[in-house]
Amino acid sequence: MAKEITTEVTVKSTARLHMGFFDLHGGLGRKFGSIGLSLTSPSLDITVSASKELRVSGLHISPVLGIAKKLIAEIKLNQAVNVNVKQLIPEHSGLGSGTQLALAIGAAINRLYGLNLSVDQIAELSGRGGRSGIGIGAFKFGGLLIDGGRKSNTLSTSPVNAQSLATSITSSLKVPPLLARYDFPEDWRILLIFDNSQLGIHGDEELVAFKQLPVFSENLAAHLCRSVLMQAMPALLEHDLTAFGGSVRLLQEHIGDYFAPAQGGRYASKKVGAVLQDLEASGVACFGQSSWGPTGFAVFENLQIAESYLQQLKITFVESNLTWAICSANNRGAEILQIN
Repeated sequence: MAKEITTEVTVKSTARLHMGFFDLHGGLGRKFGSIGLSLTSPSLDITVSASKELRVSGLHISPVLGIAKKLIAEIKLNQAVNVNVKQLIPEHSGLGSGTQLALAIGAAINRLYGLNLSVDQIAELSGRGGRSGIGIGAFKFGGLLIDGGRKSNTLSTSPVNAQSLATSITSSLKVPPLLARYDFPEDWRILLIFDNSQLGIHGDEELVAFKQLPVFSENLAAHLCRSVLMQAMPALLEHDLTAFGGSVRLLQEHIGDYFAPAQGGRYASKKVGAVLQDLEASGVACFGQSSWGPTGFAVFENLQIAESYLQQLKITFVESNLTWAICSANNRGAEILQIN
């Protein structure tokens, strides 16, 4: 019986929140370590088919073309693909668009040509997972994710300086290990706060930022690790949003202040920062900035509460030119569909 040939592959994936790093010191032989969440939206939708030459159609062709070229070269593929982009996650907004796009294109090529590559191998070939494994875990599994950061070459109790932190980003492409993955409560809703007037730090600017930052406190890193292990994780399992939010807010406070010299304050966007301050004053339990921003987020116990807060925010910040969206967590990985 002849083997069926796959002629077209569609991949659908979604954005993720990066809620914070919990060890930027690195003295125990690992650096970074982070917590994040897969979302139902914004989303990515691409269709890839076999082609004699690389072609891209649909939305925002430039980044798609660059990623496809890199993957084809790294895989040493003798053939090419036609990529049709139906939907994209906003770029450089702190929602992990680049990682999801690279994994989606790689997964489609992998399925199309029967290459038997794992998601981690695709991530390494495309240069993803340099600091955090949250986006890769979101693509594979969805849900609330906690990764173990990057392994350094030596175990040391001495302070790790910012230069070595930056160097470690590019010294190895092995994906950070996923330590824990949980379903996020189905009723909880996430409010996303978008500032479309600016982009988050990315690319070379991000590497420079890490090089210029001071040594992170070892004691503070230990405190944040304890908060994630003994507060965020059990609180999530018990559906205790107040305790879970307290841990996220602790991460946001200390990591945001650490990154402040690079991003201009605890939050990259002053407009988003003003909204988060308003939510804090209103007693909201869980809020922050995703990655380098500028997108902000807040978590509520149900849709009704989220919509109530959003209506008030729209009145308070009517002249701000901010945009908003309410979504839920995505407790599944990316969807890969093939046509034979």
